[in-house]
Amino acid sequence: MIAKTEEDFNGLKEIGKIVAEIRDEMVQKTIPGITTKELDDIAARLFEKAGAVSAPKGEYDFPGYTCISVNDEVAHGIPGKRVIEAGDLVNIDVSGSKNGYFADTGISFVVGEGDEVLTKICDVAKKAFEAGLEKAKPGSKKSRIGKAVFQTAKQHGFTVIKNLTGHGIGRTIHEAPDHIYNYNDTWDDEILKEGMVIAFEPFISNLEEEVFQKDDGWTYATEKSYVAQLEHTIILTKNGPIILTL
Repeated sequence: MIAKTEEDFNGLKEIGKIVAEIRDEMVQKTIPGITTKELDDIAARLFEKAGAVSAPKGEYDFPGYTCISVNDEVAHGIPGKRVIEAGDLVNIDVSGSKNGYFADTGISFVVGEGDEVLTKICDVAKKAFEAGLEKAKPGSKKSRIGKAVFQTAKQHGFTVIKNLTGHGIGRTIHEAPDHIYNYNDTWDDEILKEGMVIAFEPFISNLEEEVFQKDDGWTYATEKSYVAQLEHTIILTKNGPIILTL
């Protein structure tokens, strides 16, 4: 989507604020002993209160209002009976729509006291996001975002997941550009445009560079790696990116 009008900006800001608040409430409630289904129930209530619709459920009939991934799970984890334990690496991904506008956000974090590597990988995901954000400018090549993410990961002894990417967003949950890679890939290297709305999401890994889909048909996981993600929906402007989901 290219945001052009005041209505576009206001609509995107509204849904961005809603999904960010749901994300933050879920993170706060993620304590040892709670189940991922109980966390998802919190999101369900907040979506209803805000008059918004869960994008995974509304667009894809996903078996949950949000995606909650734990430890080896990287993305699209299904909420269920799993009990969160101290030291778990958890990713909460919240996306939704209201009045025809969509936003998407996610964050990985360690529950309580965790392994030093897990804490570091979450910190590097944040650094990689910030490095990529500096390259998210109208007139810039899209590949510069991924190059900055990959370089940041390497500087800290990590790598990236190459088969999960960011994407365009706005009027639907996934739209052009179809891929925003977390490494330097120039095969579809378009020029970023003024007003372009994207969901930018670095996936930083301590070992593997690809995920596989589990038998449930939804969850992406690794064989033996930990992965941290940070995702925000942003609008590209000549005065710098507007982060809608802080």
